[in-house]
Amino acid sequence: MTTEPKVIVRDVERTFDVRRRAFRALEGVTLDVQRNEFLCIVGPSGCGKSTLLRMLGNLEKPSSGLLQIHHESAQRPLSAMIFQEESVFPWMTVAQNAAYGVKITGTWRGPESQRRVDELLEKAGLSRFRDFYPHQLSGGMKQRLSLVRAWATSPELLLLDEPFAALDEQNKALLQQELVKLWEEYRSTVVFITHSLEEAVLLGDRVAVMTSAPGRIKEVVSVPFERPRALASLRRSGEFNQLVTGLWESLREEVERARAAELRALAGRVPETASGGAR
Repeated sequence: MTTEPKVIVRDVERTFDVRRRAFRALEGVTLDVQRNEFLCIVGPSGCGKSTLLRMLGNLEKPSSGLLQIHHESAQRPLSAMIFQEESVFPWMTVAQNAAYGVKITGTWRGPESQRRVDELLEKAGLSRFRDFYPHQLSGGMKQRLSLVRAWATSPELLLLDEPFAALDEQNKALLQQELVKLWEEYRSTVVFITHSLEEAVLLGDRVAVMTSAPGRIKEVVSVPFERPRALASLRRSGEFNQLVTGLWESLREEVERARAAELRALAGRVPETASGGAR
């Protein structure tokens, strides 16, 4: 079996035209993601995390550089993506939403695919709600349904953009467990964006820290804890707290840089009359 990374990113830049000026969201991004790895990415707001994820999902194109994802099986879609916002279709039932991804990718295999969808609904605790519509579900249940729909396609690469950020702590903890169980059973490669350092260490094999804009990979840290992991017991570990603290120190520098850049940009937009009147 090849040891080549699943994802190879080399010197990737992404530039946008904003009000007739070029804005560099990403600059010189270099990163490898290994096969079946669970990689978490953290970084200050506006650093280009979501832009990088969208490029991995082929929703954006790099302005320059190399981005390569190895597609190993024509029987499986290359990637599936889950966003923070609810993405289930309100006019479809739970069962229809769960099967939609498989059908739209052209990988539906009749009874075989139906068994997989039913199995995933059972694992996610949604079987008895299969005939419900999304407005009849809680926010946590909708995100569970999003996970089922993504996993049902058996993607080689699963991309998640802060999927649990809007949930309360109880639902977040349950969905973190569900996600890891599905990943351990079905073993896709996962790239997961989060603002929570504890969540990144709880879920990830490695954590990549991004700089403030233009975003680059500042460092990639390995997570040494064996699985399965529980946040409550990890929090009692000195090694866990040391790792989270080290990540925060690295990230805090970038948050402060991002904040300083925002203040400079705001200062540059203050009219002269306003600044003169404040003397």
